[in-house]
Formats: sequence, structure tokens, C-alpha cells
Amino acid sequence: MQQATDFLAESATLESLLHDLSDADFDRVTQFKDWTINDVIRHLHFWNKAVQVAAEGESAFQAFFQPVADHLGKGGTLPSFEKQYFDGLSGTALGQQWYELAKEAAATYQAMDPSSRVPWAGPSMSARSAISARQMETWAHGQEVFDVLGADRVEDDRIRNIVVLGINTYGWTFKVRGENPPEPTPYVELLSPSGEVWTYGERQDDNRIRGSAVEFARVVTQTRNILDTSLNVDGEPAKRWMAVAQCFAGGANPPPEPGSRFKAD
Repeated sequence: MQQATDFLAESATLESLLHDLSDADFDRVTQFKDWTINDVIRHLHFWNKAVQVAAEGESAFQAFFQPVADHLGKGGTLPSFEKQYFDGLSGTALGQQWYELAKEAAATYQAMDPSSRVPWAGPSMSARSAISARQMETWAHGQEVFDVLGADRVEDDRIRNIVVLGINTYGWTFKVRGENPPEPTPYVELLSPSGEVWTYGERQDDNRIRGSAVEFARVVTQTRNILDTSLNVDGEPAKRWMAVAQCFAGGANPPPEPGSRFKAD
């Protein structure tokens, strides 16, 4: 399954950044909700574990997930639960264990039928969608680490999986906010890292988004505000979408404030 290969490549890109960090570096605070690098990698590690357990079936996943739901129901936070779950695992040891499990999860999904269903916290997903979501999370949360370390990520056309998630969640972005998606769905024309042009939807000159596929992915994953990109956005539906775009599950989440997410000097 290509998406499993892409997830592994995304994980390897982040691991190459973490590889030379000291334990103290993992305590650096990112621009995302004041999470440290430890918080970010524990979060990725936990949900990679979740997707691995999901491949075992409904009963195994529910047994794994119920303690998380109980913790959140009592007002707890994901970072606090994840730290407790891994018994405070941190620093370089955390980075190593996260990457080893990522490789195991990629191998598990590589062998699965892409259309088979796996359970999740919300509705079940296809195996293809489940591992694509792990790539998206790794790329999005990885951006926080690249930013705080002042590093540039070398992007690849595998980002198309994240772009497609963004396109496919146009309706979700509004429904999770209790709104009807504005019609018609905007036309999207993006330039890939390799220079290919990717297009989605019916061409409309008065309702469209054009520009970098990387910047589009940053907006739909909420790692950048639309005002901090060079994307060209025309028409009311397109502007409304880009103002609140959200390609991930959970409740309605506001995008970062303009200027709040950037590569550190």
C-alpha cells in the first residue's frame, strides 16, 4: 500500500531531524499550544500505537481507547494521558521508540487490504485512510518541531495524500461547526514540490484556490493561517473555507492566529 510507504517516509524525515537532538532539546517549547517536543512525539507515538492496535480489530481497539475517553471525560488532557501511558518516556529514548513503532505500523498496513475497515475513535475507516491520517498527523505535528528548531523540511510529492485529505474534508470543515458547506465547492489548482500541477473540482475563475501544495496542506492541517501564505483565494466559498479549513477529526478547532506559527531564526 503506497500510503503506508508514504507514512514511513514521513516518519523517517522527522526522525532525521530528531536524531541528533539531546534529551534537553526535547524539552523545547513549540508554537503549538505550548507543547514541548516531548509532548509532540509522545502524541504521535500514542496514536501510532492506536492505529497498530486498530489493525487487530474492534474489541482490541476499544479496550485500548476507553481509558483515553475516560481521562478526557474527567477533564484531563491528551498530553497528560500520553505522558502517563508511556510512564514519562522522554528525550532520545522516546524518539527511538516512536520511530521503531512507526516502522512496525507501516509494515502492518503495508500488508493489509487498503479497503479493509479498521475501528477508530469516531467512525471506522479504510486501512488506506487510517495510515494516510497517520502521515498527515506526522507531517503536521512535525512542522511544529521543524519550526521551533529553525529547520527547513525537504518536501516530497507524497504530500498529495494530505492535500487529498484537505479536499475531501471540505464539507466536514463546515459541518463540524454546525454550518452548511457553501456551494459550489471551490476549484483548487496546486503546484507540487516536484513541479506537477494538481487540480481538483470543476474550473471556476471566481471561486478558486491556487498556489503551493505545501502551503495548502499547511492551511488545512492548521499549521499556518491562510494570511501567512501566498495562496491566491478568489470567491466567497473559497475564502470561507480557507479561513477555517480543518482536515482532522475532533471538534471544531480554530486555525492559528496570523503570525503565530513560523520558522524560528
